[in-house]
Amino acid sequence: MRYRLALLSAVVLAAGCRDTQKPKTGTIAGGIDPAADQVVFGSRTLVTESGLRRAEVLSDTALFYEDNTRMDMRIVRTIFYSASGAKDAVLTSRTGRYYTRDNVMEARGNVEINTIDGRRLVTEQIKYDSRVNQISSDSAFVLTEAGREASGIGFVSDPDMNNLRILRASRAKARDVKVPGN
Repeated sequence: MRYRLALLSAVVLAAGCRDTQKPKTGTIAGGIDPAADQVVFGSRTLVTESGLRRAEVLSDTALFYEDNTRMDMRIVRTIFYSASGAKDAVLTSRTGRYYTRDNVMEARGNVEINTIDGRRLVTEQIKYDSRVNQISSDSAFVLTEAGREASGIGFVSDPDMNNLRILRASRAKARDVKVPGN
């Protein structure tokens, strides 16, 4: 009787242990480039120029290359600061690349910049050069602010978009403008 009960228990246990699914493995690790010098999850980098904080770059994942002079990032959030240290604008993108020798950052994929005063710029690619505190792009973009919208191909600006120069405008629209005295 004991033998039959033990055998029955072993059969039931073996049938219950049969797993048809493959074991779960680290899918994130499969996307990491083995040629990277270093990999950082949850990275934070300060971009400074002459001792002045220009930007803070946050990313989900950062891969370092070329003796840590090039940083490739995924899921990027960059906060731009004014000369007085106040927050100017926030950039988000799917990927980014930061060159530490030149203090130049490139953002790609669903790039969006939102300024503190409510302007919003959307494009696919942007370059930020902290040496001159300038953002630029040669891609199509749309800039939206209260009552106005402009789109074009290429621009040069400061990060808070107060001095925006559109290289090739394609369309702009604004609300009706009332002229005093008419």
